[in-house]
Amino acid sequence: MQHIIGIPRNQMQLTSLEDSISHDNPVRFIDAFVEHVSLYLVGFKVQTIEIEENIMGKLRDIDG
Repeated sequence: MQHIIGIPRNQMQLTSLEDSISHDNPVRFIDAFVEHVSLYLVGFKVQTIEIEENIMGKLRDIDG
């Protein structure tokens, strides 16, 4: 019987994206900057889209 040969489980290494980025990488500065920017003060407006009611209404129409 044939089987798939892969990486043995004891050799697998699970890491996060946070662990793979060095501490002096410029992307960390960008991340910290974006985290503290007020999008409202920059001019972005929050809009809430209610699609749940539309979807449920369409499902009711389909069911008859």
